[in-house]
Amino acid sequence: MKQRPLRIAPSILAADFARLGDEVRAIDKGGADWVHIDVMDGHFVPNISFGTPIMQSLRSHTKMPFDVHLMIAPVDPYLTQFAAAGADIITVHAEAGLHLDRTLQAIKGLGKKAGASLNPATPVSVLEHVLDRLDLILIMTVNPGFGGQSFIPAMVEKIRQVKALSAGRDIDIEVDGGITVDTAPLAVRAGANALVAGSAIFKGNHAEQIRAIRGACATAV
Repeated sequence: MKQRPLRIAPSILAADFARLGDEVRAIDKGGADWVHIDVMDGHFVPNISFGTPIMQSLRSHTKMPFDVHLMIAPVDPYLTQFAAAGADIITVHAEAGLHLDRTLQAIKGLGKKAGASLNPATPVSVLEHVLDRLDLILIMTVNPGFGGQSFIPAMVEKIRQVKALSAGRDIDIEVDGGITVDTAPLAVRAGANALVAGSAIFKGNHAEQIRAIRGACATAV
């Protein structure tokens, strides 16, 4: 299978919430590929972010795919709402429910791409029997719940394991947490092709930061 294109997915969790529409347009103009939307419920993770009304309000501001990361439990009752609000990719945590296969089937049944996310301590093996359901695997390179955390170096080996497990399949490998111009090449070299970056993009000039991350990864593939 040919090399998958590198996707930069800025996480709007780090954006200026008072200017979200402007922020999304800025990353679109600045060369981002996806809009990463971190949904937190204060239960599955120790923070609360936003839900479907915010997504709906942003949908008209860009044609970029909405890469929706649901850090919520239970997740199944809300899949239809997020699909209707404009999600293109819906990623759920393997740890968030008892029936991952059923959840992934439900996402595909809504006509959306299905992803599964793994927390740092969760082994890659939990995905072995649902690979045929997956369009994306998201490896958390920090513990979920807060932006601005530092990349966990041990996750580089985990990315390699996911790459090996998904070899030959049409699956994007995404990483989320502590992605900067320094850590992004480590993730790409290990096998990732989609990078979620929050603070590294939104705390500076968006276009310049996107170009810097993309440039840093150019020699890593």
